[in-house]
Amino acid sequence: MSSERPYRLAVIVASTREGRFGPTVANWLALQTAQRDDVETDVIDLAHHPLPISLSRDPGPEDAAALAAVTPRLAEADAFIVITPEYNHSYPASLKQLIDWHYTQWQAKPVAFVSYGGLSGGLRAVEHLRPVFSELHAVTIRETVSFHSPWGKLDDSGRHLDEAAGQSAAGAAKVLLDQLAWWALALREARAARPYGA
Repeated sequence: MSSERPYRLAVIVASTREGRFGPTVANWLALQTAQRDDVETDVIDLAHHPLPISLSRDPGPEDAAALAAVTPRLAEADAFIVITPEYNHSYPASLKQLIDWHYTQWQAKPVAFVSYGGLSGGLRAVEHLRPVFSELHAVTIRETVSFHSPWGKLDDSGRHLDEAAGQSAAGAAKVLLDQLAWWALALREARAARPYGA
């Protein structure tokens, strides 16, 4: 049965800003997913995959090559986790570019969020992302993981310097990943039984 094989998770690191904290959060998430046998993870770091600025239905060779490094990976994914900071009460332009270049790749798939920022922990960015993904016929997971002012609280490998805080974050990640797995497997089976048409 399809539910017996791991689902394919694309982890999107949204920030491309110099000195960004996103890779540290991605390392933390990798520690959480490594403890599970129900998921295969593919990290798509947008800093390593700059996409064309101008959207086009017929991209030229250079733009098509940039998209080819990302688009098939989104299409193959059964689920997504977006790691996003909060910039000016919203999410980065690099993430909007990725979203807007694609359409069918998001459809009938679940999306979860891990955010970080100041006092809000990036949650305002997440609330802006939910209706965007809804428009693309994706299903957003209710639970999130948010890191409030995390600078200096995690080492470069993503490990919490405070054990209690680390356990709390790991617990939140388990709830998120459990929900995401249910939706990923359920929607994968549904797409296989009846292709999604919007």
